[in-house]
Amino acid sequence: MPKTVTLEDAFIEEIRDLYDAEKQIVKALPKMAKAASSGELKNAFKEHLEQTKGHVQRLEQIFELLGQKPRSKPCKGMRGLLEEGQETIEEDQEEHLHDLSLIAAAQKVEHYEISGYGTVRTFAQALGNKRAAELLDETLKEEGETDKKLTQIAKSLYKEAQRAEKSGSGNGARSSSRRSRTEEPVEA
Repeated sequence: MPKTVTLEDAFIEEIRDLYDAEKQIVKALPKMAKAASSGELKNAFKEHLEQTKGHVQRLEQIFELLGQKPRSKPCKGMRGLLEEGQETIEEDQEEHLHDLSLIAAAQKVEHYEISGYGTVRTFAQALGNKRAAELLDETLKEEGETDKKLTQIAKSLYKEAQRAEKSGSGNGARSSSRRSRTEEPVEA
């Protein structure tokens, strides 16, 4: 790997890292959607998958602006977060608790991305690359909106978890307690 000697070199390395991270996320989101019980959470993951594909395309536009071929640098941080997410997918929990765990895993990913995009946007601004900064800022805003959406879904699921625990219906494993999220819990 060539030595990073300029601010632009560092910027390109960070873009390559994010490019790899986004491509990893594109592969992981369908698994997250499939594992979610909540229809709202499934839809949020599916919507973010489409958004993430757009993030990949924006990064490719930035490579083009920089006169670079799109090339990934392995993002070990994202790999670790997604491995934790896979462990969460495989856990046997009550539906609402499992969905809350999926949200926690997804928000770790979102916060990682928010940090990365904030950094590269600042690089682009420092380099005077206004168009790259605009593209990166657009993605940064979408990542923040996704994080907020996941928080709203989690708040709803917390209420459901509390109702289930109060009614005593929170004792079964996820595999034996599948039901539609549109149904209200049965009060004992």
